[in-house]
Amino acid sequence: MLEVDGIHTYYGKSHILHGVSLQVAPGEAVALLGRNGAGKTTMIRSIVGFTPPREGRILFDNEAIHRWPAYRIARRGLALVPQGRRIFAPLSVRENLLLGARQDAWTLERVLDLFPRLRERADQSGGTLSGGEQQMLAIGRALLTNGRLLLLDEPSEGLAPIIVREIGRILKALRSERLSILLVEQNYHLALRVADRVYVMSKGQIVYEGTPASLEAAEEVKRRYLGVA
Repeated sequence: MLEVDGIHTYYGKSHILHGVSLQVAPGEAVALLGRNGAGKTTMIRSIVGFTPPREGRILFDNEAIHRWPAYRIARRGLALVPQGRRIFAPLSVRENLLLGARQDAWTLERVLDLFPRLRERADQSGGTLSGGEQQMLAIGRALLTNGRLLLLDEPSEGLAPIIVREIGRILKALRSERLSILLVEQNYHLALRVADRVYVMSKGQIVYEGTPASLEAAEEVKRRYLGVA
């Protein structure tokens, strides 16, 4: 479904991604792991058109999208849950959810069934929600665009462990429905619970690719690139 092929991405003269390649198959959940500053968010920004690569190509359903504007990429079927959630604080929960909604398999009622807390707070402004509730709102908003590939950038960032477990439960439920997922995370254990395959990034390059089980056994990779003992 998604193929990132040898991309080089820059911020001005700063060379951030160095020939990065990865793939997400239909119905597959893929995790991209790495420390702060590894280039993970730049990868997401390259895919969705915020920071297009200068070299290489990005294919979605075998169609090159790396020169497209971000709005066209979104319409093509990529749904983003951005780092920091980026909800609209003055708008109600319901208004946030419906802002970019395209009615299909995911409807407002179905999202509210998935996130009962959002149903309880549907008429509250987004700014009054807790961090975990705002993350649920950001995921629900992305689902309502009815994209075919869900991109999540650090969804567990800054959340309490009990909320991280809840986010993990939700992502596993989405995976069981064969929604294609690219999950960018620092939380090693969350990523391995959700993913079918895992990439590890360091200094703008992919340094490891494998299954969660193979990464669990790769002690040197975990220690060197993820700080996991």
